[in-house]
Amino acid sequence: QVQLVESGGRSVHAGGSLRLACIVSRGTFSRYTMGWFRQASGKEREFVSTVNWHSGIKYYADSVKGRFTISRDNAKSTVYLHMNNLELEDAATYYCAGKRGGPSRDQREFEYWGQGTQVTVSS
Repeated sequence: QVQLVESGGRSVHAGGSLRLACIVSRGTFSRYTMGWFRQASGKEREFVSTVNWHSGIKYYADSVKGRFTISRDNAKSTVYLHMNNLELEDAATYYCAGKRGGPSRDQREFEYWGQGTQVTVSS
């Protein structure tokens, strides 16, 4: 069973930066498209970013474009989400997810999910 474990979430002030990481085990990481999704309190889970297996294709939600960057290190089976200039609205539980096939914004296409890491943003 493929396992995904997120880390890096913590409390930061607005305008600050964080780097989330997700390490994948028991699977062929280099073959997976990876994605980040988030769920704020009282809201539905939403797409944040996705990257295909060789990092040639990356998609971002409009709300994070220009502030967040997704990257991956296939040798380390790890995908990252670099978050800059954090806003209050970015506070959420961030989930890492993986799928076979090409990149997608649709969370229903993702097969593997982590447990999430909490990001809190304060003013």
